Amino acid sequence: MTTLTSPHDLLAAIPFLIGYHPTDSLVLVSLQDGVVGMAMRVDYPRKSERADYASACDLLVSHLAREGADGALIVAYSPNERDDGVEILSEISASLARVKISLQESLLITQNRWRSVLCADRECCPPLGRELPEITASRIAVEQVAEGRPMPFSDLAGLSGSISSLPLSQDESFRASVIKNRVEEVSENLPQIQREGAVAVIDLVSRFIAGSVGVNFVQDQEISAKVIGRLSDIQIRDFALGSHNQATLDLYWKMWHYLTRIAPTGFIAPVACLLAAVSYEKGEGALAHQALDRALSDDPAYSLALLLRRVFSAGWPPESFAQMRKELHPKVCAGIFDYSQ
Repeated sequence: MTTLTSPHDLLAAIPFLIGYHPTDSLVLVSLQDGVVGMAMRVDYPRKSERADYASACDLLVSHLAREGADGALIVAYSPNERDDGVEILSEISASLARVKISLQESLLITQNRWRSVLCADRECCPPLGRELPEITASRIAVEQVAEGRPMPFSDLAGLSGSISSLPLSQDESFRASVIKNRVEEVSENLPQIQREGAVAVIDLVSRFIAGSVGVNFVQDQEISAKVIGRLSDIQIRDFALGSHNQATLDLYWKMWHYLTRIAPTGFIAPVACLLAAVSYEKGEGALAHQALDRALSDDPAYSLALLLRRVFSAGWPPESFAQMRKELHPKVCAGIFDYSQ
């Protein structure tokens, strides 16, 4: 994320950091040596939660401390009917002070107006606030779009809709092809099936690298159905989870995003988990959680989705998650390609 030099910059940056324009939310942004790091969004606390809110703030701030943050930015998007935004921000500020994280800015947004609670200048920050600036006219938006990032969705529903099913997922012929490639728990030639599945993943991502996906729709459907079907095997899924690196992260994100949208019911959970993983590593936490929602909607007991939910909710730095995945990958490869016949 580019350098944030003013409250206007922060207001424009947050939708890019979390993927959509938040409402009824609290957003914390970590800083390390002035560089923007992790952004966390949580629901604005209900009045019934206020009694335990100090503990909740401490837990939230602990994620920033774990990341090594030395500074933080806070924005409260208060519901129109609430008037406790200053108190909410004050409690988060106290939690930051307890772990010696410097509060660099604290903004309150209500009734489509904003003000800094740290600013005592009534001309700069009048009690009723100032009208929210238009994001499209901001320097932040220009820089982010120039770097290839899309404009944020208008709300959470828009973000969720961006990974909803496409018509191909309902096509009976395509579904039959996916089912044909499903890996049964007991298979006589399981080692060969797993190797073929791993190769299919690499084959498909090679098409994305070459920019050839969509050129030959029939072949794309065939290889996509094979990958989706073979991901029903845990070994193949774990191979896919560790296949990307920082240079190919965006390409794998595009592939898992596409496959999540075309996967038939009953086959969504594995590929949606892969989308969640790469989204988290890209810093797109909100999308990562939406992908897990899709996975658990398809299979409420899917173990990887439940595990990733715990990891993401615990505030693991994306770098730590990527390192764990990287260390696991050689073992998975050995199990698939060096299988003792």
